Amino acid sequence: RARDIFKVQETIIQAFREALKNEQFTEFQSPAIVGADAEGGAMAFEVKYYYDKVAYLATSPQFYKQIMAGVYERVFTTPKIFRGEKHATTRHLSEITQMDFEMAFIKDYLEVMNVLERVVKNIAAQVVEKHSDVLERFKVGVPLVSEKFPILTLREAQKILKIAEEPDLDPEGERAICEWAKREYNSDFIFITHFPTAKRAWYSYDDPANPEYTLSFDLLFRGLEINSGSQRIHDYQYLVKKMKERGFDPEKFDFYLQTFKYGMPPHGGCSTGLERLTARMLGLSNIKEAALFPRDLNRIDSRLS
Repeated sequence: RARDIFKVQETIIQAFREALKNEQFTEFQSPAIVGADAEGGAMAFEVKYYYDKVAYLATSPQFYKQIMAGVYERVFTTPKIFRGEKHATTRHLSEITQMDFEMAFIKDYLEVMNVLERVVKNIAAQVVEKHSDVLERFKVGVPLVSEKFPILTLREAQKILKIAEEPDLDPEGERAICEWAKREYNSDFIFITHFPTAKRAWYSYDDPANPEYTLSFDLLFRGLEINSGSQRIHDYQYLVKKMKERGFDPEKFDFYLQTFKYGMPPHGGCSTGLERLTARMLGLSNIKEAALFPRDLNRIDSRLS
């Protein structure tokens, strides 16, 4: 069983790479040790560094993706990232493999979603082609892939489900809207867009038509969010303003902001969790089954509690 899982996972990450190379993306390696965290350090693991300095284990390659998009225009990376929240769920790990890409000179966030859709379709096709026997052994069907993935705004999804207008969908909401997409569009995938500005990352681009929401999206697959992305703010002054509004010190992020001082084109990107995608592809009930050596609240090789 475990051998099957990780052969499928190998195919997923290989198909991700191949699809983006075909889209003229350049791969780069992002750092795992960072001096300032994209999420502000609140959920980052601290590292004792040289000269009594504090560093962090990266929670995202976000800053480096954006910097490199200014160099190569289309880039991707598959780093390990680390999240320090004390989760004890079937959906979370403390060490995760992310499949990230960023692309410059975009018209809008829909271009990012279109590339992601083509990449995900390629992944699904490769898994079906190479591992149909595994899907049979795991008693999961072939992923349902519609001609175009359905797209709903967050508020549209909540209206369909007849639930309150919260800042995000809870796990039950994600499962319910995926069931709706399966019924209405014969699709195991659905995009949810336009999340509230106050609850999305500060580098996400506001919707000019309604600044209360961002030009952002999640991709859900079989009841679980597997990807999150957005169009990014590319204007230096506005980016600094947004940082200050969220309580960040721009001086600590000077290495990142200097790229924008010299000028950045409109750009956007997204991040897919390898373990989450693997778990949904094979119908695994716990994401820890999709990590060879899982790190979580209670273990790091040995049991912690």
